[in-house]
Amino acid sequence: MVDWLADDHTAGMTHAELETRLHTDGLALLRQLLQDSLDLRAGRERRLHEVADTDGVGRGTAESGRERVLTTVFGDVVVTRIAYRGRGQADLHPADAVLNLPRQKHSHGLRRLTAIEAARGSYDDAAAAIARATGVRVGKRQVEQLTAQAAADVDAFYTDRDQRTCPGSDVLVLTFDAKGIVMRPGALRQATARNAASRKLSTRLSRGEKRYRKRMAEIAAVYDLTPTPRTATDILPEDEAQRASARPAPAAAGKWLHASVTDDAAQVITAGFDEATRRDPDRQRVWVALVDGNTHQIDRIRAEARTRQAQVNIVVDLIHVIEYLWKAAWCFFSEGDPQIETWVREQTRAILAGRASTVAAAIRRKATYHGLDPGQRKAADTAATYLINKKPWLDYPTALTAGWPIATGVIEGACRHLVKDRMDITGARWGLTGAEAVLKLRALTSNGDFNDYWNWHLTQEQQRIHHTRYAGGVIPTR
Repeated sequence: MVDWLADDHTAGMTHAELETRLHTDGLALLRQLLQDSLDLRAGRERRLHEVADTDGVGRGTAESGRERVLTTVFGDVVVTRIAYRGRGQADLHPADAVLNLPRQKHSHGLRRLTAIEAARGSYDDAAAAIARATGVRVGKRQVEQLTAQAAADVDAFYTDRDQRTCPGSDVLVLTFDAKGIVMRPGALRQATARNAASRKLSTRLSRGEKRYRKRMAEIAAVYDLTPTPRTATDILPEDEAQRASARPAPAAAGKWLHASVTDDAAQVITAGFDEATRRDPDRQRVWVALVDGNTHQIDRIRAEARTRQAQVNIVVDLIHVIEYLWKAAWCFFSEGDPQIETWVREQTRAILAGRASTVAAAIRRKATYHGLDPGQRKAADTAATYLINKKPWLDYPTALTAGWPIATGVIEGACRHLVKDRMDITGARWGLTGAEAVLKLRALTSNGDFNDYWNWHLTQEQQRIHHTRYAGGVIPTR
């Protein structure tokens, strides 16, 4: 390569041509260097005096020159080592354990690259990206399998993590939501599969029928937040002067995301509380749970809080409340009427002032005053009922004064980023194993924990594949 670069004929080449040639030849050089290193290790390997498996059964015969192929990011290499054998027993290869070789042929470096690319885009795109970067061709099915294997230890990694310390004045926020993923028929939950099978026609949906193709992925977010007291004017300024002086919403820090398509809402909420407990084991900080008003979510949060003897302040997302107000407004105003914005703003300000019950009563009276029949006033009654039912968690005056968040922007963004951006790509139909693996890897990457996880995962792989095969869980080296 040095001689080629120094040759006169390269003087007329563009930098792009030089890059292409060096990349190709460089990978070949690195593959050869790795092969030479492995060959050197094989030449220096000494026969061990005693090699026994986990049951204490020894391997009395040693056979040198045993080979296996390892597909790396540089290409295929051959690993040569001593095999320790016993009649009727599986062979043992201590050199494999020292190198921490995987069970299959793909190296951990290639697996790491596969996990990164498969979490970013489709399996086909991941295979193409690997081929561009390394020259190694990995099939789509292999990409899917390697991705699932790469995510095997994510839950255990977060369980094993050390406690994270934060200032005691910071608020600890928990928030939860769900997003549907289009699944293969065999991966749907029983109720969804039953509804899908009950369609009247096989080629077209009838009136009122849904496709029933999705399974809900449950998402949790936990983050720290420095309280920022605000007022209703900061949320809904009246004029440009108030808008210019409005205090911004408190900013999230130390965000942790978790997503699962196999676990139900209760299990994901438990995982969120586990993370919160890890951050504040003595319950010294203020805990706030932000929800969109889903009754099941609220029930599970309250149950989990009772179990852990934690005081959790539940706040319903203001944006969802405003959406109910808009739906009610269409009962009273014609489309395009500028008064509708004024009315929604006034009701929102009243709710921010803690008068949700008053707003609910006013909506019902307005519907009655206009003489709307049950069908015409349905959205108004729904909004009023929502405000009454959620009143215990619409205490925005307390939340704003304490500097807590009142909108679920973090979890809404997580739903888009973790689920929609990757799982909703055109034509995607997911199985449970693949969807769960990709969700976990995307959450891991969003949390900024991928590198730490991967090192931890390799340690678990060595323990799982190699240490457990030897007496006392110790790899023999002499």
